Amino acid sequence: MHRFRLGLEDLAAASFACSPMQEAVLSLRLWSHPGVYVHQTRWFERMRPDFERLDTRLLRALVASNRFMPDFLTPRPTTPFPDFHAQLAVVRAFPPERLHAELAAAHLPHDRVIPQVLVDGLDDPAALLTRITDAIEEYWERCLAPEWWPRARSVLHADMVHRSRTLAERGAAALFTDLDGRISWADGDLTIRRDWGNGDADIVVDGRGLMFLPTFFARGAITAIDDGYPPVISYPARGQATMDGGTLPPPTPHALELLVGAPKARLLALLAEPTSTTELARRLEVTPGAVSHHLAVLASTRLVTRARHGRMVLYARSPLGDALCQG
Repeated sequence: MHRFRLGLEDLAAASFACSPMQEAVLSLRLWSHPGVYVHQTRWFERMRPDFERLDTRLLRALVASNRFMPDFLTPRPTTPFPDFHAQLAVVRAFPPERLHAELAAAHLPHDRVIPQVLVDGLDDPAALLTRITDAIEEYWERCLAPEWWPRARSVLHADMVHRSRTLAERGAAALFTDLDGRISWADGDLTIRRDWGNGDADIVVDGRGLMFLPTFFARGAITAIDDGYPPVISYPARGQATMDGGTLPPPTPHALELLVGAPKARLLALLAEPTSTTELARRLEVTPGAVSHHLAVLASTRLVTRARHGRMVLYARSPLGDALCQG
């Protein structure tokens, strides 16, 4: 078990963030463990020709056979919506003399050996760090940033809006237990049931702030390998199924269509979770302008609410909209 001991101030300071660096790094798991993250498979198969032109031997070597990855590659965000290149700069500044320890912590407990491509580079750890960060940057620019990240960011932001509503409407206990089945909350202790390591770990947050990061590349809640890192919990993001294009809009009650019209009824049906205009247009196969027109009407009649997260505006059903959709 991982136990995070939270005082009242720690609980009040708990926050959520969306980390492009984490998603870029953890997505390397998909290339070394195909079939594990099924909702991303279609996107990543489209990327494969570009990925295979990269330093793939090195990139794949960063992932241990049990999907562990060095902690230094996923620095804790300093803002809710950090820039990828700003986070990459943090990784580039990592002390090269600590690189061996990080690679050993990720690979040795399970694999008993560090991959040879990394061992060869440890003769010059500064050069190896540069090679790793350059390879990740090229992977981001060629494969993730053009199309995948804009879609992924929309889903991750929607998850964060949903968590904010849960906290406001149902409190911290409901928020934590809703994140993942591995997480439990009792008497000021937030516990992750973990399938790695030996024994229990007690982590006193002690004013450092506990941060939560939604991700597409975890099967359950996870935290850093090294308990000395700032306390962070990554958990499976909601709405992942919308990424693979296989989720159809839910059916709408006939009475609701008669009341507000079929286009607005379909929008309300889709807004059970916060969603951007662009994502709604994609799922309904209409223009963003058409969606914006209907959303403006639904907002003016208080059937939907809107929230800005960074540069993105997300819409969700209001309690009145929920009541109408439930008949």
